[in-house]
Amino acid sequence: MNYEYFLAKRIIGSKAYKSSVSAPIIKIGIAAIAIGIIVMMIAIATGIGLQQKIRDKVVAFNGHVVISNFDSNNSQESVVPISNQQDFYPEFTSIDGINHIQGVATKFGVIRTATDFEGIIVKGVGKDFKWDYFKDFLIEGRLPDYTQNRNEDVLMSQFIANKMGFKLGDTFNTYFIKDDTNKPPNIITYNIVGIYNSGFQEFDASFVIADIKHIQRLNKWDETEIGNFEVFINDFNQIKEIGTEVYKNTPPTLNTQTIVEKFYNIFEWIKIFDNNIYAIIGIMILVAGINMITALLVLILERTQMIGVLKALGSNNWSIRKLFLFNASYLIVLGLFWGNLIGLGLLFAQKYLKLFPLDPSIYYVTEAPVYINLNYIIALNVGTFVLCLVMLLVPSYIITKISPVKAMRFE
Repeated sequence: MNYEYFLAKRIIGSKAYKSSVSAPIIKIGIAAIAIGIIVMMIAIATGIGLQQKIRDKVVAFNGHVVISNFDSNNSQESVVPISNQQDFYPEFTSIDGINHIQGVATKFGVIRTATDFEGIIVKGVGKDFKWDYFKDFLIEGRLPDYTQNRNEDVLMSQFIANKMGFKLGDTFNTYFIKDDTNKPPNIITYNIVGIYNSGFQEFDASFVIADIKHIQRLNKWDETEIGNFEVFINDFNQIKEIGTEVYKNTPPTLNTQTIVEKFYNIFEWIKIFDNNIYAIIGIMILVAGINMITALLVLILERTQMIGVLKALGSNNWSIRKLFLFNASYLIVLGLFWGNLIGLGLLFAQKYLKLFPLDPSIYYVTEAPVYINLNYIIALNVGTFVLCLVMLLVPSYIITKISPVKAMRFE
C-alpha cells in the first residue's frame, strides 16, 4: 500500500475529518455529484426511452420501409393496386437485415351510429401480418384471425371506441363511398373482438385493423392485389442503408420510402432529445465538478500545516496532490453510489408503477417511458468519475505553491 492512499484513508476515517469546518462543504460536494448523476440518468433513460417508444409505434403501423406504387396519390388510401407476385415476397432474402415483409391495403370509411359518425382508415391485413407490436398494445379482447375465410372481426383503438361509445363485442356499420358518388355506399358490419391503445393518438384516432379481403372486394381487386408492402428490419440504425438496398432490389415501377422519410417531422423532433441529453450531461458534470473543486480547495486550506510537515519530511508535490486526489475520489464515489441508488430507484418506479403520465397528443405516449441499460449506466458513472477527477487536477496544483516553513506556521 502506498503511503498517499494510506494517509488519505486515515484522514477519511478520522472523527476530526467528519466534524471539521469543511464537513458541510464536503456534504454539498457529495450531494452535487449524487444529484448530477440522478439528473443525467433520468435524462438519458427518458430521452432514449421516448425515442424508442415513438419509433416503435410508427413502425407498428407502417413497418420500417414502405413499398408502394409511383402515383400522384398523397393520401393514406390505397388506390392503385400492386401484385404480390414479386420476387421479394413473401421472403425478402436478397438483403441481409430484413426479418419480415407483409402486404396491406387501406381504405377510408365512415362509422355511423344513430347519434354520431366518425371518419376512419380501415387497414386491411392478411395472414402475413406481423402482430408483435399490437400484442403489446392490446388492452381488451383478442387479436383477430385472418388466416382463414373472410370475416368481419376488427381490432379497434380505445380512442375511437370511447369516442363512439363502443365496447368489446359491439357491432357497427362502416360506410365506404364508391367512385361514382351517385350510387349508394357499400356497407360492412364489423364486430369488435379486440381493443388496442398504442398511445400514439395520431394513429389511434384513425386506424381500425380489418381483413384485407374486404378491401380487395370493395376495390374489385383479386386476391393477389394489395395496396403496399411493409418491410421490417432487425436494426433501426441501419434503416437508411437497408432502405437504399430495398429500392435497388425492387422493380422500377415501385417506389420505396423509409418511415424516417415518410414521417420526417416526427423523427426530426425526436432527434432534438439527443441535444437535450448532451446539454444536461454537460451542465451536470460542470456543476458537480465546480462543487468538488470548492470542496478540494477547502480540504487543502484546512490541512495546510499537514502539507507543510509532509514537504518538510521529503514528500514531493505530486505525492501530496495524489493524497488529496485519493480523498476527492472517495467523495466522488460516495456521490455516485447515492446517485445511482436513488436514480435507479426512481427509474424502476416509473417503469413499473407509471408515476408520471404524459399528454399523448404532444408526446405520442401516455406515460414517460424509461430505457434502463447497464452499458450506459457504467459509461455514465465512469465518465463522470474521470471528468470530475481531471477537473480536480487544476486546483490541486495550489499545493505546489505552499512553502513548508509558512505552512507549518499557518493558523
